[in-house]
Amino acid sequence: MSMLQLHQTRISAPVASSMKGETDQPIKLRGVVKEYETPAGSFAALRGIDLDVQPGEFVAVVGKSGSGKSTLLNLLAGIDRPTAGEVIVNGAPIHTLSEDQVAVWRGRNVGVVFQFFQLLPTLTVQENLLLAMDFCAAIPAGQRESRSLELLEMVGVADQADKLPSALSGGQQQRAAIARALANDPPVLVADEPTGNLDTTNASLVLELFQQFAQAGKTVLMVTHEREISQYVTRSIRLADGQIVE
Repeated sequence: MSMLQLHQTRISAPVASSMKGETDQPIKLRGVVKEYETPAGSFAALRGIDLDVQPGEFVAVVGKSGSGKSTLLNLLAGIDRPTAGEVIVNGAPIHTLSEDQVAVWRGRNVGVVFQFFQLLPTLTVQENLLLAMDFCAAIPAGQRESRSLELLEMVGVADQADKLPSALSGGQQQRAAIARALANDPPVLVADEPTGNLDTTNASLVLELFQQFAQAGKTVLMVTHEREISQYVTRSIRLADGQIVE
């Protein structure tokens, strides 16, 4: 049994519960356009995107630099807004929400994993998870400490809980960042080049984790340049010039 399989078998009910979202279609995009104003004029990063992602899917979004991959992810996470079209995630039309509403919605519905980890450097690994839980208050206060340790054990870094992020390797920091993204048990997980700064071994560990989360019912969408991912993902979507071409 691999290390990841071992951790998967030890997920208890509080962590594994509510893995499925509140809708049968966690991600739904219709006619999504995103334009940016530049000194040279308007630039269309996305051009009429239609996309449906089902519960339990692990979808990779691939494409060359500038194809619109990160823009798409930012729209799904509510970090950016479409110029036109509808962005519906876990039943919420997030293109219609205010900034304050989006902040509350995101904390409970979408976990975000970044390429450069973005763990708060002055907090321990466990405190990074606890802060995410305190912000959303989706997990009862009395369960937060045990849940944070359980999540860290699930991704294989429980022994690093009391350390600052700078004391961890890149692979350990990314796994801790994944645990933080799962802190409030969101039904949707989005990741922007999560293996971009990892060696082959740690990249495989991260991809295995995402695969396991999808198998448990979460919806995972990952922007990536990785080519050898077919064994992990449900399907791949290729973007070119702001459009889905494959």
